[in-house]
Amino acid sequence: MTETRASETIGFIGLGNMGLPMCLNLVDAGYDVVALDLRPEPVAEVVAAGGRTAADVAAVAAAADILLTSLPRPDHVDGVMRAGGALTALRPGSVWADLTTNRREFVQELADEAPAGVTVMDSPVTGAVDGARNKRLTLFAGGAEADLDRVVPVLENLGRVIRCGPLGTGNVVKLVTNQLWFIHAASIGEGFALGMANGVELPVLYDAICDSVGDSFVARHDGPSIFAGHYDPSFTLDLCLKDLGLVRELESSLEEPLVMTAAAHGVFEDAAERYGRNVGELHVAKRLEDDNQLSFRMDGDWVAPWDVTDD
Repeated sequence: MTETRASETIGFIGLGNMGLPMCLNLVDAGYDVVALDLRPEPVAEVVAAGGRTAADVAAVAAAADILLTSLPRPDHVDGVMRAGGALTALRPGSVWADLTTNRREFVQELADEAPAGVTVMDSPVTGAVDGARNKRLTLFAGGAEADLDRVVPVLENLGRVIRCGPLGTGNVVKLVTNQLWFIHAASIGEGFALGMANGVELPVLYDAICDSVGDSFVARHDGPSIFAGHYDPSFTLDLCLKDLGLVRELESSLEEPLVMTAAAHGVFEDAAERYGRNVGELHVAKRLEDDNQLSFRMDGDWVAPWDVTDD
């Protein structure tokens, strides 16, 4: 494996809930980081931590040996890389790694449009805001082995990197993990409602779930956001529906429909119609509370994901 050159400059575009802590971790790791976002506040935070900024996204790309983008949606990537001029501003010998949960074919299309000598890889991330802050993300990297060898040492400052295969496979793997997450998130409220409606206290039920075959990352990570009543606004229903739409696009490669995925998609759409698209993803469970006159509030020291600090 080749080592990443210490002198390489990292460009970072997109300082949202996930992007900002990732960018700060790279600054903390000692990289020369040039960062930009539509909002001045996170840019100022990166600069105060020791990073730099630039006039526009094209200038970030032009300065970067390795450009990282962390944006909410494929159309935002399009706006940065095409309309914003970042793609054409990349220098020969540079690498663009997209951390966005994106459409596989779109990333491949942009790779075909990249200037000569520029290589592209995808590496969407999972692990929520607390994982981003505490360098405990899982990153799903797709691309040529030589590009992965160069960029993985940088990404390992953010968490564990799984090499998934050629360009685009990182997004396939990420969408499969989100597919399973959303199915579970859609069902956990049903489990809470079923137990409570049949005489089981929620603390007893949750203890049993976490010490049985019902245990999961979703139960332990997302359950507390339901109990606290904020339903985790750091990841919105709008983003859930975006990702579910991308999953359903991949479904066309199969002979038979994904019935559980379709059912989860339907209840997330219902939650968005009821509560709006910009509320926390776990409003998909709030539907069960409202429809059955139940409350999933539970006393406890439920630290919000965005307030979690490393031990």
